[in-house]
Amino acid sequence: MSEYIKILDQEGVFNAIKDILLKEACNKKVTVGLTGGSTPKAFYAWAVKQGHFDSDDFKNVVWSVSDERCVPLSSEESNFGNADRMLLAPLGIEGAHKLPWPVDLAPQDAAKAYGQAWQKQFGDDATFDICFLGMGEDGHTASIFPGSLLLEKPCGENFAAIDVPGKGWRLSITPEGLGKCAHVVIVVTGSNKASVLKEVLEGAIAVKKHPSQLLRTLNTKVTWLVDHEAAALLENTAGR
Repeated sequence: MSEYIKILDQEGVFNAIKDILLKEACNKKVTVGLTGGSTPKAFYAWAVKQGHFDSDDFKNVVWSVSDERCVPLSSEESNFGNADRMLLAPLGIEGAHKLPWPVDLAPQDAAKAYGQAWQKQFGDDATFDICFLGMGEDGHTASIFPGSLLLEKPCGENFAAIDVPGKGWRLSITPEGLGKCAHVVIVVTGSNKASVLKEVLEGAIAVKKHPSQLLRTLNTKVTWLVDHEAAALLENTAGR
């Protein structure tokens, strides 16, 4: 197994996320793209309860999310809304250090506006300094789902709106945008992810079927944080 794949228990996964943030974002001018799902929410609650972060640790960080649903930030379905309520607000992160997707706009307009805001602040040559991602049971990551048009050909944008069949419009970093991240951290937990994780990490490359395989092309820029349940079917896990 690659040294960039770390197999841990839940506490280990949370501590690894904490250590990455403290090492790469504490007292530094960086951008962080958080992600959605049950594991990030559990991490936020854990980090705040344990008091692992101080309000001054991230005073120079700009926070966003790698993908977003087209719902109000007040919704429980909002990735940024949950991150703000559960982590950023408790840490006293001010509005100038938050870059949510403008979900009050129509999807295509929201993606364009977000891209313009990013370009104005950070330029086009780089996206997140630290980009957190998850992986779904179907192998998707961010809002890049199997068969997505974002996988057909380069769209020329770092961020885009995409209509996902059966799920509606999503706002997401693109494959091109992932390639411009400095460090991608993908967290995979649960036995329900075991079979697809094996395909993603050990199977033949079939990105249109398993979009998370995009990260295999980024090599050392990617850290996989995987719990024991998700890693159950992987080969050569001894010592990980």
